[in-house]
Amino acid sequence: MLRLLNLELQKLLLNRASKVLIFISFILPFTVLILSSIKINFFGFFTLELGELGIFNFPIIWHITTFFAAQFKFFFAIVVVSMIGNEYSNKTIKQNLIDGLSKKEFILSKFYTIVFFSLVATILIAVASFCIGMYYSSYTEASIIFRETNFLIAYFVKLVGFFTLCLFFGMLVKRSAFALAFLFVLYIFEYIILGLITWQANFELAEKIQNFFPLKSMYKLIDQPFQRIMMTKFPDKMDLTYDYAVHWYEIVIVLCWTAIFLFLSYRILKNRDL
Repeated sequence: MLRLLNLELQKLLLNRASKVLIFISFILPFTVLILSSIKINFFGFFTLELGELGIFNFPIIWHITTFFAAQFKFFFAIVVVSMIGNEYSNKTIKQNLIDGLSKKEFILSKFYTIVFFSLVATILIAVASFCIGMYYSSYTEASIIFRETNFLIAYFVKLVGFFTLCLFFGMLVKRSAFALAFLFVLYIFEYIILGLITWQANFELAEKIQNFFPLKSMYKLIDQPFQRIMMTKFPDKMDLTYDYAVHWYEIVIVLCWTAIFLFLSYRILKNRDL
């Protein structure tokens, strides 16, 4: 595993564009640090500091930071599809296979890289969240601090699942731009299916079925935190039935899609004439 990972990292670090995109994908999630220190002056009457609103208290901070950090995954998605596109355009995939790398090892090298960068991103956002929480939070009990760290697990699974989907599209079309375009096509297709099921049955059933779709299931791992924030501020005016928790079955769904896309990527490479 380490040999394959090291091989892939060398390829990425020798590519200037990949290094820039990897740097951006790791740095942008830390804008939450900037967000926590923002002070808004309302025409000199009073100053509002976001960090003082309680949204960076434990345990809610794990929810907020992972949700916002996940919005920047598109930058590393470009790296993933570029890994495949460059292999075909530079003919390095053929050279790797000639040098003794099997097709299975080739796909695994890409997947190990995805897992590695997803793990690094998760660790970085965990450290950032912990530091912000320790500075702003009024709760210091360990039971409260680490209560909702399962959002970090969901964040990691979400990244691995999404990037494996990008790997599959990269293998399918061999061109980075087309692979990224397929993501938007899939997004639109999922909502077309949602509309068709709603038309034939009802929206409630359609929404439940949609939760099994690839992109929707990945999104559902970490639901938006805005309604939760409003619930904590105005409990008597908000719908308290909003379910924002991370559920084990949602993780299982994404892991199943991850395995499917990894297997399909291998099958495409195995059956393709290079």
